[in-house]
Amino acid sequence: MPNSSLRTSTPGTVLQVSALLPALEDALSEHFHTVRLTELPDPADYLRDHGKDVVAAVTSARVGVSDAVMDALPRLGAIVHFGVGYETTDVIRARARGIDVSNTPDVLTDCVADLAVGALIDVMRRMSAADRYVRAGNWGTTPFPLASRMSGKRVGILGLGRIGRAVAQRLDGFGAQVAYCTRSPVPGVDYRHLPTAEALAEACDALVVTVAGGHGTKGLVSAAVLDALGPEGYLVNVARGSVVDEPALVAAIEAERIAGAALDVFADEPNVPRGLLESDRVVLLPHIASATHETRAAMGDLALRNVRRFMTEGILLTPVPEASPTTH
Repeated sequence: MPNSSLRTSTPGTVLQVSALLPALEDALSEHFHTVRLTELPDPADYLRDHGKDVVAAVTSARVGVSDAVMDALPRLGAIVHFGVGYETTDVIRARARGIDVSNTPDVLTDCVADLAVGALIDVMRRMSAADRYVRAGNWGTTPFPLASRMSGKRVGILGLGRIGRAVAQRLDGFGAQVAYCTRSPVPGVDYRHLPTAEALAEACDALVVTVAGGHGTKGLVSAAVLDALGPEGYLVNVARGSVVDEPALVAAIEAERIAGAALDVFADEPNVPRGLLESDRVVLLPHIASATHETRAAMGDLALRNVRRFMTEGILLTPVPEASPTTH
C-alpha cells in the first residue's frame, strides 16, 4: 500500500525521472508541481535538498527509478512507468518501503503483436534483404536467393501473456501450427504446451520471444535453445534483449546454426553487436514495437491517469501484479 501520509491534502512534488512523450510531459507540468530531473543543472543537489518534497515519480520503462534515486525520496509513494516493462525498477525494494508501482499494460499489446508477426514475415521472406538488393542495383545482375514460406509453419511462442496471445491469434490467420512455453499450461488455451524453451525450439520452425524480462528470464534463449532451433529455424525477439544470450546468438548467426533472426531489442541498447550488423540474415529494429502514434498516446494517457489517481486518491489505476515479473 502507498504511504498514508501522501493523501492529497498536501500532494507534494511529482518528479519526472526521464524524458517522456512530450504531450505527457506537458500534461504533468500543467496539472502538478513537476520537476524534470534530467533538466536540472545538478540532479544530486536537488535530490539532497528537495527529495523530501517528492511524493510520486514518473519514468520510462527503459530508465526506471534507481535505488539511489529511490533512497533520496523519503516520502515517495508511487512510481509510474510509461511502458509495460518495469524491470529497471526494483519493485520488491519499492514495496518494502510502501511505494506502489504502476505500468501501462494492454494499450501496446496490438502494436507489439503486429510488429512481431511482421518481423517474422520479414526475416523468413527476406523482405528487408530484398529491399537492400534492389537499392544496391543487383536486380537483373545476380539472382536473389529463395526464401522460406511463413504460412503453415510451426511457430513457438516463448511466453503466452497478453502479447503472446495476440501474436498467436494473428498467426492463426496464417495457418501456423502454434505451440508455447510457460511455467505451466495456460487454462483455456488449446495450443500445444511445452515445458522448456529448448523443447519448444526443437519443435518449431520459428521461435517468437514475448516472455517477461528481468532476472528470472535472463539468458533464457541460450546456446542450447538456439541449437535446438537449428539451421532452418528463425528467432524473433520483441521482449527484452536480456532474454537472449546475445553472444550465443551472434555465434549461431555467424556459424549459420540458425537460419536468421529479427530483433527489436538488444542487451545493451543502442549498441548492436557487429556480428548482427554484418549479417544479411538478421532484421534489426530500434526497439519500436510500441512506437506508433496511437499506442504512445494511449500509453501517455494511462500514465497520466495513474499519476492523477495517486495524487487525488492515494492509489494507482494499473498497479503491477504482486510478485510478478515484468512483461514487454
